[in-house]
Amino acid sequence: MFRTIRYISILILCLGVNCFCTVAQSTDAAHPEWSKPYTPFRIAGNLYYVGTYDLACYLITTPEGHILINTALDNTVDMLRANVESLGFKFKDIKIILISQAHFDHCGGMAAIQKMTGAKVMIDEKDAPVVADGGNSDYLYGGKGVGSLFTPVKVDRKLHDHELIELGGTKLEILHHPGHTKGSCSYLLTVKDEQRSYRVLIANIPTMLSEVKLPGMPTYPEVGKDFMNTYAAMKKLKFDIWVAAHAGQFMLHEVRKETDGYNPDAFSNVQKFYATIDEMQEQYNERVKAEK
Repeated sequence: MFRTIRYISILILCLGVNCFCTVAQSTDAAHPEWSKPYTPFRIAGNLYYVGTYDLACYLITTPEGHILINTALDNTVDMLRANVESLGFKFKDIKIILISQAHFDHCGGMAAIQKMTGAKVMIDEKDAPVVADGGNSDYLYGGKGVGSLFTPVKVDRKLHDHELIELGGTKLEILHHPGHTKGSCSYLLTVKDEQRSYRVLIANIPTMLSEVKLPGMPTYPEVGKDFMNTYAAMKKLKFDIWVAAHAGQFMLHEVRKETDGYNPDAFSNVQKFYATIDEMQEQYNERVKAEK
């Protein structure tokens, strides 16, 4: 479920041997589920899933415009737009763009969507430089002499832990959950439907890439400490339903069939979330032992 992200390494290798491969080609080959279509649906209240089969993108609708969390790949922008419009919303009404983390699979389409909508781009302060230089300063994959790994985007607002993003009566709280990237983050919000309200967690699961060195590395000395702080913080979260940055991380295709109707309770397995964080921490502990 929690496969290591290898697409940027593939891209760098291709460039290094003068191979004429594109980002889209390399990612499609390694992860076809990232660009595979998936029917958009209402999760709960004014929160909708509009991403691909595995790259989770979320639309939060309000009377004053919409918030988009994650933009998937550059070659899936048209798919994302079609998903939004098939739900009856206007793509150009997206006013704010957020991300879970500054990796290509979550922000590759951001520059194109920002240009199409004029939306304000708001990024965790620690990931803002990575977004602004197209991944060139990423602590694992940046600085390889190949330039930007995705189209750079001007950041309109840098976000900090527990800061609120507000639009049209909806408030999101950003939660700084670093480790996977320096500015990985989750979001908490409350949504309402015709029956009740739900406290929703849009989680960035703290997976550890194989290239990470513990307890720290020159490009990220505090990476081990950040992972530990993130595990502790996530275990304290309280919510009713949860989703994540990848569909596989919250078992979308197990808990919901693509033809299913509206059912927020499909995402209410809170204990599975805590078990997942425990699993991530155990993997961390095993890595620490191995590297010692």
